[in-house]
Amino acid sequence: MMDNYQKQLTEKAHKIEKKFVKFLATLDGMSIFESPSKHFRLRAEFRFWHERDSYGKNTGEAFYAMFEPGRKPSTETLKRIDYLPVASKCINNLMPKLLEALKAETILLIRLFQVEFLSTLNGDTLVSLIYHKSLDDNWQCAAKALEKRLGVHIIGRSRGQKIVLSQDFVTEKLEVLDNIYHYRQIEGGFTQPNAVVCQKMLTWVCHLAEEMEDKHSDLLEIYCGNGNFTLPLSKYFRQVLATEVAKTSVNAARQNISANHCDNIAVARLSAEELTQAFNAEREFKRLIHDNININHYAIKTVFVDPPRAGIDDETLKLMQRFENILYISCNPDTLYDNLQTLKQSHQIKRMALFDQFPYTHHVEMGVWLKKQTH
Repeated sequence: MMDNYQKQLTEKAHKIEKKFVKFLATLDGMSIFESPSKHFRLRAEFRFWHERDSYGKNTGEAFYAMFEPGRKPSTETLKRIDYLPVASKCINNLMPKLLEALKAETILLIRLFQVEFLSTLNGDTLVSLIYHKSLDDNWQCAAKALEKRLGVHIIGRSRGQKIVLSQDFVTEKLEVLDNIYHYRQIEGGFTQPNAVVCQKMLTWVCHLAEEMEDKHSDLLEIYCGNGNFTLPLSKYFRQVLATEVAKTSVNAARQNISANHCDNIAVARLSAEELTQAFNAEREFKRLIHDNININHYAIKTVFVDPPRAGIDDETLKLMQRFENILYISCNPDTLYDNLQTLKQSHQIKRMALFDQFPYTHHVEMGVWLKKQTH
């Protein structure tokens, strides 16, 4: 599979170009940003499989496993995983060490059914061990020793329990146009799984912000997550108003903003629908008052969006159409295509890009810059 990377990327690009042909007609093509062909994924989740004999008793053999996609999980669809080429080198190096350590410590092995890895480009790694049993003091003592021996962070989970031994996050460092940004990435929160391609995405949007040459205006960001795009984009605008509905992501974004000394960013915990209501003065939100955010104090000319796969609702699209520039990052070409049917009524596409965030799958990330039409 690894030998066919360029072929699969070419096929993806051809499919996207065919779908968006009418939007590309006025452009000099679409920029394509490739991924490393292997060791690009910084997250991995495995079922932890215990072999049993014909009487249903554990044989002592245990291993990481996955199930064939699109088929019901069963012994017939089970695949043993000793090495995962798409996962980072850090994860692959850690997998056998962790496995042997778990096998050697009965209290860590019994009723373990899932193992999740979260790593970074610089090797900071968090391991979540998920069980079908309650975790007691003896488990914690053994897990702490394992955490120290492997040099990782460990979290234990079972129903109704989450035990954080040291910390529940890793810290990623991304380089964007000679600037280094530090991101706290929390276990269970959304992060970009392919950090190399993420850096290319960040660089692409920052080049566009440079091209706009308007540091005296403000940026509105919807669906800001943990501040992935917020931090580097803040260098190109007077102020940034970023919105996100998930509390965990809002807290992570605020921590990342503080850690990177980006003092021109305000984060509001609002959904896209609530943001539209606030701009239309339909509702007064105590959350905005509490955070000392007055929407009327912003001179917004550019809006940046990175929505979920479902895309953007009609009212939010109408709000976006008020602004001169729209920067749209999409993880779903189908919903992007649908949303562009509305946005093209007021804006013209200036740039389009494909980012191969998910090699060897049909998924891609896309980027679009739209500028308001002049009549």
